[in-house]
Amino acid sequence: MNSSLYTADKATHLKIVVVALVAAILVAGVGIAARDVDLGTDVLVSQQARGPALKVGGPVSYSHSETITIR
Repeated sequence: MNSSLYTADKATHLKIVVVALVAAILVAGVGIAARDVDLGTDVLVSQQARGPALKVGGPVSYSHSETITIR
């Protein structure tokens, strides 16, 4: 029995690498499959303009002179 990676043989190391590779492929596959994008409608909806165009006004500064005293 190979209870340590130091005493493990080549077959055990190969098994660990294969299991890690399969797990990484499964995680990547689930991540890609989880995307719910319909290219037929989602792209068109995101490119449509909604509402009136807004114009930027001049610079504005805010100030206040109220001080709060906590006793």
